[in-house]
Amino acid sequence: MSTTNVKAFGTESREADLQQMNIERRNVTAKDVEIEILFCGVCHSDLHTARNDWGGTIYPAVPGHEIVGKITSVGNEVSKFKVGDIVGVGCIVDSCRTCESCKQDLEQYCLNGFTGTYNGKDKHLGKQTFGGYSEKVVVDEGYVLRVPENLDLAAAAPLLCAGVTTWSPLKHWDVKEGSKVAVVGLGGLGHMAIKLAKGLGASVTLFSRTPDKTADAKELGADEVVISTDASQMKSVAGKFDLIIDTVPYVHDVNPYVSTLNINGTLVLVGYLGPLDPFLNSVPMIMGRKSVAGSVIGGIAETQEMLDFCGKHNIVSEIEMINMQDINASYERMLKSDVKYRFVIDMASLKS
Repeated sequence: MSTTNVKAFGTESREADLQQMNIERRNVTAKDVEIEILFCGVCHSDLHTARNDWGGTIYPAVPGHEIVGKITSVGNEVSKFKVGDIVGVGCIVDSCRTCESCKQDLEQYCLNGFTGTYNGKDKHLGKQTFGGYSEKVVVDEGYVLRVPENLDLAAAAPLLCAGVTTWSPLKHWDVKEGSKVAVVGLGGLGHMAIKLAKGLGASVTLFSRTPDKTADAKELGADEVVISTDASQMKSVAGKFDLIIDTVPYVHDVNPYVSTLNINGTLVLVGYLGPLDPFLNSVPMIMGRKSVAGSVIGGIAETQEMLDFCGKHNIVSEIEMINMQDINASYERMLKSDVKYRFVIDMASLKS
């Protein structure tokens, strides 16, 4: 298969900084589109992959799965898109397409494993996939998304991961006008959960450990902020919420939040991967048919639905724009939660 050399930013090992490198992209096949990348969001998963925090990183690694760009070339069988279209690519660039999950447009739960935008297995070239920290990407049209052109394109990039990761549970648990939703954690995911839940007509509360997030949360659309370390405030919302979206990315005690769910309420974990410590106490769950669940990103159809909704309601992420060359410093800042609320790379900087 013919390939093209493309400029990218990636890392050769878990200890190494990200730096400029060349990678190979396949030339478009019949169903492919080639996208010039304009903006790419920076996700915690990028950092975890670059530093092999989860194990299994294949080097060289080029992260980035919140991609917005312009189509520059299309294969001869492409029917959904044309050259010049503004499109997005999220966390998935392929899946088996035949399993029960894929048939239900739930490619994120592909029973044979979806192909990640980076560190996945490129079935065309037989090596790892490379992400959006690069000049361009080539993707099958079935995994490409149309981005509403009324949106600020840079601020739309994080919708492709942070947006759909919180949209998916909001839709699955049927959040609508009058629903009572709480969000744990005010970062890249948490701030999108507030905006999207509010857009769907829910009453939204932020759980925060410190009062200093109150003004920001209310500016984003939260109706109320509850300080989770204050026992009396926690007691005041006992049995209140239909859905709690927990975006905290590290191990923490979820038991205090379970008691704030109403009958049939669900707490859904979207940020933390791993065993819970302390253990989950089943008594409040059994006594109110409450659930603790998990959710990951979203399928292609669901991501398109979210983008269309954001276009209609003019919802985008709050971002800080950086140059590609600032990525290593930005990773260090991200570890300290020193960003409101998502870094986005201006990929024009890669050309300089």
